[in-house]
Amino acid sequence: MAENEKPTPGDVPMPDDVRVLDARSLRGLAHPLRMRLLEALRAYGPATASQLADRLGESSGATSYHLRQLAAHGFVKDDPERGKGRERWWKSAQRGTRVNSEELLRDADPSVHGAMNTLLYEHATSHGQELSTWLGTWRDWPEEWRRAWDISDFAIRLTPELAAELRDKLHEVIESYRENEVGQDVENSARFRVHLHAFPRDDD
Repeated sequence: MAENEKPTPGDVPMPDDVRVLDARSLRGLAHPLRMRLLEALRAYGPATASQLADRLGESSGATSYHLRQLAAHGFVKDDPERGKGRERWWKSAQRGTRVNSEELLRDADPSVHGAMNTLLYEHATSHGQELSTWLGTWRDWPEEWRRAWDISDFAIRLTPELAAELRDKLHEVIESYRENEVGQDVENSARFRVHLHAFPRDDD
């Protein structure tokens, strides 16, 4: 998701390979197909427009156009090690993307608001699709993985300051596991997806 779009924690420093969105780059990314293309490149590695079209069920003309738009905004770039002749390979320019939610929420431009809504709803849809895929296939995985997954929810009464502190600590814990990340050649390893949804809810 590959790491996908998420709010930037308050004072948690961003890794060099994580892009923090501003208003311009947000508008450049906030398109359903562009988000899916970037997610696919981060999850599965470099690919051509035709390969991505096959994976996503789109036309190669559409994937080619939106890859060029992503490149114009610095989200993807050429992979010269794979490109041969007229065949153009693309790869993600960063490992992940974060949203500077405080800055963008203060922006009065309606186009920024619309782009933020698109980004968040598409991101939530992607989470739902990933979870549904897991729920439909979890019995096919080895027993060790069937014991390691989780689907939980919690309700705690907090102030906004405590909620932000909790969010930041959760992000720190997840980032700390990158130090233990293993290679693809490690037996029984897999990309482990963590979705974090945290928000207030009315009592009524």
